[in-house]
Amino acid sequence: MVHPPQERAALALTEEVTRLADRPDAVPDAVWDAAAAVFDEKALTLLVTTIATINAWNRISVATRQVAGSHRRAAARP
Repeated sequence: MVHPPQERAALALTEEVTRLADRPDAVPDAVWDAAAAVFDEKALTLLVTTIATINAWNRISVATRQVAGSHRRAAARP
């Protein structure tokens, strides 16, 4: 499957922002530059805040031991 440049850049940036604890350096300049080359400032800001929001909710779910999909099972109960 071939991904367009915007999708490749977004996926690479998402991976780097999500895995900050895996390395002493933050997001590598090459990854940031690739994203900045295909997204304007507004879109890049939206992408970074979206990544951060998803990561925050994932961390909250892990910290509170939420089971994926458990909200659906709870809503389906009579």
